Amino acid sequence: MNPSPNFDELATQLRACRICRDAPRYGTALPHEPRPIIQGSPTARLCIASQAPGTRAHASGIPFDDRSGTRLRDWFGIDKATFYDSSKVAIVPMGSCFPGQDAKGGDLGPRRECAEAWRQPLFEALPDLDLVLLIGQYAQSWHLGDAYKDGLTQTVRRWRDLLGNQQKPRILPLPHPSWRNNGWLKKNPWFEAELLPVLQAEIHTLLRQDK
Repeated sequence: MNPSPNFDELATQLRACRICRDAPRYGTALPHEPRPIIQGSPTARLCIASQAPGTRAHASGIPFDDRSGTRLRDWFGIDKATFYDSSKVAIVPMGSCFPGQDAKGGDLGPRRECAEAWRQPLFEALPDLDLVLLIGQYAQSWHLGDAYKDGLTQTVRRWRDLLGNQQKPRILPLPHPSWRNNGWLKKNPWFEAELLPVLQAEIHTLLRQDK
């Protein structure tokens, strides 16, 4: 049996990756120098399967280093120190580099090259994961496959069924915490009223457990 891949070694290789800049497989090359961002360790129990770094994260090299990160930590009910504790929390975006912006100033979608090259080995190197939070449509589509067929809202509405599935790691879909989604949150009050209390209880239980 082959040994499990080493997460630290993979993360080091990923941080040196230049596929989307030097050998793009889809469309034009990344419009700036790559700065792949990732967090984790083999002991992590919780994984944030996110979209791609934004402009502030690209500048600092720190995932969720913006207002979206503040909102996400509020949703989780944890502080910064816990959020950035790589021994407990892995952050594995669909695209590890900031993808650039469109003509209207919005962030482009994650580069497809990244998930194809890195996602499977990275998750194989996280053997202790118990819960994966699928943030946004790109992560939900990749992880759920054919089960992601009715769009983000209907997928998040099925959170009880998805969380209750006996698979390991368990999964829970979430909308992106971007402030651009304020309208979505107002239209879907059940998210904060019903899902968030369960999410916070799950995370607090998970992070309290001894390794």
